[in-house]
Amino acid sequence: MLAEITGKGERLADNPLLARSIKNRFPYLDPLNHLQVELLKRHRSGDQNVRLRRGIHLTINGIAAGLRNTG
Repeated sequence: MLAEITGKGERLADNPLLARSIKNRFPYLDPLNHLQVELLKRHRSGDQNVRLRRGIHLTINGIAAGLRNTG
């Protein structure tokens, strides 16, 4: 749908520097995303541990920092 709206077949085709920068960040962000999912599952199941909540906040901040201008 995005390609149809923008008229471009590839995302960031007109900005290869940003595309490369984002691609290089993914290996660092993927583990944080997986960790965040697990921590959120535990929190939603009723675990109210303070360290768990701190871990969730750290993953949110880490992912936001890693995404920078793409978030």
